[in-house]
Amino acid sequence: MEKKNYESLFVVDVTLGEEGVRALVDKFLSLIAENGEITQTNEWGKRKLAYAINYKTEGYYVLVEFKCAPSFPSELERIFNITEGIMRSLVVAKGE
Repeated sequence: MEKKNYESLFVVDVTLGEEGVRALVDKFLSLIAENGEITQTNEWGKRKLAYAINYKTEGYYVLVEFKCAPSFPSELERIFNITEGIMRSLVVAKGE
């Protein structure tokens, strides 16, 4: 099956503390690596949100570019949605 290029941006709740944030980032990076190939990771770090999410004004941003089978992004979105500590996430296909 042909692998396609995708990009994911997710925001982690900073109230989890440094260790909690690092654990969640590592969890998702390893999940993506197990199901595809990471081409680039860019951790933007702790930033102020444009608007409050659940009364929180800061989040830890991570941008990941990867290649994987077309079936994986929907599973990744599902896992993002059910994981406590992920404030927002987005997975998009990159056009070539």
